[in-house]
Amino acid sequence: MKLIVGLGNPGSKYETTRHNAGFIVIDHFAELFKIKFSESTGDWLEGRLNLNNEEVILLKPMTYMNNSGIAIKEFMDRINEQTGSVELKSASYNNMLVIVDDFQIGLGSIRVRKKGSDGGHNGLLSIIYHLNTDEFPRMRIGIGKENEITKNEFIDFVLGKFTKGESKILKELMPKYSECIMSFINDGIAKTMNTFNRSFIDLKPEKEKSPDIAKDK
Repeated sequence: MKLIVGLGNPGSKYETTRHNAGFIVIDHFAELFKIKFSESTGDWLEGRLNLNNEEVILLKPMTYMNNSGIAIKEFMDRINEQTGSVELKSASYNNMLVIVDDFQIGLGSIRVRKKGSDGGHNGLLSIIYHLNTDEFPRMRIGIGKENEITKNEFIDFVLGKFTKGESKILKELMPKYSECIMSFINDGIAKTMNTFNRSFIDLKPEKEKSPDIAKDK
């Protein structure tokens, strides 16, 4: 079993904001397989598909970004109670991929990590707190701009809507984001990191060009 989690804020007010990149990417992935998200008895939407005889669950917490970990913990507890599965309950949560926005890396970049700190992202902070571990894979979707975003402006920036130009780039890169998710499902974290940790547009030369397999920050 694989669990793919997209983070974001529910409601039309936040639909096209930069902070909802996780929702946007997982929605596109679901559309590729004609998967409809459905409500559950918990605070999340879910969709399910079978890929190469493996169940893949797509999850969108509806708790708002800062409480994402509450929904994920409840979901995992229910899955384990229903199936007796320990696949998603292991110490490292290797079978879960969390998709989040990251204003600290440029638009068009992907950063996949096997584990690590929250990096200042409140959604990741909530997950780490409620699961009591930072050992789970995450896929960071770059939403940053060329000029550095200051501490005073980052909240307005991430909660702001994508510009037309940014939306165009995001749409063009959707196949890459989906390929990255598929790579995680089929090939595992190490190969996914090696293949997708880079920028996919030529806005600005990337400082990091070497594979990040050994850099589990």
